Amino acid sequence: MHPRATPSGQPHPAHGPVNDTLMACVEACFDCAQSCISCADACLDERGVAGLGQCIRLSLDCAGACAATGPALMRRTHTTPALIRRMVETCAELCQACADECERHGGDHEHCRICAETCRACEQACREAAISLGAT
Repeated sequence: MHPRATPSGQPHPAHGPVNDTLMACVEACFDCAQSCISCADACLDERGVAGLGQCIRLSLDCAGACAATGPALMRRTHTTPALIRRMVETCAELCQACADECERHGGDHEHCRICAETCRACEQACREAAISLGAT
């Protein structure tokens, strides 16, 4: 049985199996949210924290978007597939912005480098999920 499956063997009793693309996005969102929270927290302890304000804000915004998007995809309540797709697209855009900012600091701060990598992976997973969800 799939680790996220119900006793009937389906991940959600009202829907069929979660396709691999959506599951990869869910997992990437959870990973990214954790990485972004960790990065923002680590930035607060860096010398020169004032220069990391945008990094902290984007990391927290990205974490929030990922923390909302992952569960929305997992619930699979696609009574409004266009809204879910827009959510995934917005998450991808925030991941891109966060990765861009963290890359600026990645040479000096390992946590920013790791966050940028995690954000890029989530951005890609979200873009693939948006495609799999179809046109709006």
